Amino acid sequence: MDFTGKIAIVTGASRGIGRAIAVRLGSLGATVIVNHRSSQAGAEETAAAVREAGGQALVVQADASNADDVKRMVKEVLDVYGRVDVLVNNAGTTRDMLILRLKEEDWDHVITTNLKSAFLCTQAVTKPMMKQRYGRIVNISSVAGLSGNAGQANYASAKAGLVGLTKSVARELGSRGVTCNAVAPGLVMTALTQDLPADLLDQARQLIVLGRPGEPEEIANAVAFLASDEASYITGQILSVDGGMMMM
Repeated sequence: MDFTGKIAIVTGASRGIGRAIAVRLGSLGATVIVNHRSSQAGAEETAAAVREAGGQALVVQADASNADDVKRMVKEVLDVYGRVDVLVNNAGTTRDMLILRLKEEDWDHVITTNLKSAFLCTQAVTKPMMKQRYGRIVNISSVAGLSGNAGQANYASAKAGLVGLTKSVARELGSRGVTCNAVAPGLVMTALTQDLPADLLDQARQLIVLGRPGEPEEIANAVAFLASDEASYITGQILSVDGGMMMM
């Protein structure tokens, strides 16, 4: 896979899976826009790792769930580079609670951060990608969006929404050479999962055929493939990268 000359935006890239995706794309030659909402230091660390891997990086602060911020970010990228080739909608968060006790603001926050952000960013890159008749959009969903998960009604709903968004965008933009796919990670040890209760982690591990949690780099490898020219005839697909956790 070769991303030389490609411009890739990765939202929520200051840590975890987003950082791994940015570094992997950079290692393949991409210029990576390292987006973050509030972690400048983390984003700069990601950018340094991208450069160390052989790519180029530009840090851009923007709240991916805010329309004005997203428009500003994409305009900056277009002003500097003149194109956007890859968009990875990775920004996300959790506020877990059983639905009986789930607060409306926690529902809204998770839906906005995980789903609305992908809509806004996708909408913002649609015109330039259609104009250049080339684009790769990869959404980071979750196995929770495919099967549901107790205590994560907000998160699972947002990630399921990304499945519908992925397929709709694939149908709308396919004739212009733009593909849209999603990766659905299983249990991956990041800052979002390390504080999960031990009993819940044990239950999850028992479902994983490969017997271990995934690494962020393993998710990044799948994203890089779907964002590459090698995946030019793949669109509207949801690729589970979960160690066999949710076979369907």
